[in-house]
Amino acid sequence: MELQKFTDYLTLEKHYAAHTVTAYCADLNAFFDFYQSYSHGADPDKAAYQEIRTWIVALVNSGLSTRSVNRKVASLKAYYKYLLRIGVIEVNPLDGHRSLKTAKKAQLPFSEKEVNLVLDEVGFAPGFEGLRDRLIIELFYATGIRRSELIELKVESVDVPQGLLRVLGKRNKERVVPLMPSLVQRISQYLVLREEVETAASQGYLLLRSNGSKLYDSFVYRLINTYFSKVSAKAKTSPHILRHSFATHLLNNGADLNSVKELLGHSSLASTQVYTHNNLSELKKQFLRHPRNEKKS
Repeated sequence: MELQKFTDYLTLEKHYAAHTVTAYCADLNAFFDFYQSYSHGADPDKAAYQEIRTWIVALVNSGLSTRSVNRKVASLKAYYKYLLRIGVIEVNPLDGHRSLKTAKKAQLPFSEKEVNLVLDEVGFAPGFEGLRDRLIIELFYATGIRRSELIELKVESVDVPQGLLRVLGKRNKERVVPLMPSLVQRISQYLVLREEVETAASQGYLLLRSNGSKLYDSFVYRLINTYFSKVSAKAKTSPHILRHSFATHLLNNGADLNSVKELLGHSSLASTQVYTHNNLSELKKQFLRHPRNEKKS
């Protein structure tokens, strides 16, 4: 098996994040274990599609979600594509495989009222933690930044005089996002208090915990959930919903789809079009106000 070479390829050539590489390895090891048990120790690098399909059926029968099954198969397909690239195999057994169909769940954004309630009425504790919490929420809502991108921001990512934020997105692709004057002012205030908690372990990261250490995924998730669960009855109140709200509210207020695509850091317009369903709903409301709509036939 060429798993170590594959992980080096993902890390060094594809520049995938460490947690992404770990997820690939977990998916592949799960298949390797299944296949070697199923085939009595045969080399999984030489597996045929029908054998892989047996694994897929087993995953489905185990009750795993369709989305999770597709992700695991995608990891395996990428591995075989790599093996084909380096000449270990002559045919990718998953070349003709089609992903299982998934029912798309509508991700409802926060309303503008809900966001305003959090920022204007819920209240933040005085001092460093309260200012940091507010800044995190405002960064999500005002820039559409991803959670992983927010965590990785450095002090040098912010150009205060120019009012710009440099964001390192997926596959190390950098984009520049403009900042509203009020957000620039908030960042400037935060940087003063940040100096009081900064330590050698801070490593230049912009957003810190009160002990001076870097933020982590579950910390940011809990923070957003804590504040928004006070004003919203939505089952899911996550950082991604704030990113979703950023895009939806921009589109509802007339923003160009291509501009929103660039701000979000999407590689294709198709990814951004997911956010247009709310915009279409608003357009329908406006259309119903058309004078011809009020005329009787």
